[in-house]
Amino acid sequence: MSNLSPQPPETNAPPGVLQCLTSALIAGTIALLMYKVTGGIAANFASHPLHSDNYTAQRIASAVRTLVIGICALGSGIFGFAALGLTALSVQTFIQKVRQRPEPPSQS
Repeated sequence: MSNLSPQPPETNAPPGVLQCLTSALIAGTIALLMYKVTGGIAANFASHPLHSDNYTAQRIASAVRTLVIGICALGSGIFGFAALGLTALSVQTFIQKVRQRPEPPSQS
């Protein structure tokens, strides 16, 4: 049977500068949004303390709150580092494209 879906051409070309910068902008936006969500969750947890005298319930609630804030902060950090890496990749790609530019032939 023949496969009717189109196959993308296989190339090993590096990504373009614009593609890297666009991806960095997207990753940076997600990092910033997750940072703001982390702050909002932390403020919400701080303004709503647990009202229980049960020691086990207090420990479990504290662990869950720490876990939720930690996961949000971890996601924010990961996307932030991805944005920095993509920005550095765009600079590297730009420098490589400038260095590989052929010189015009000299007229003698």
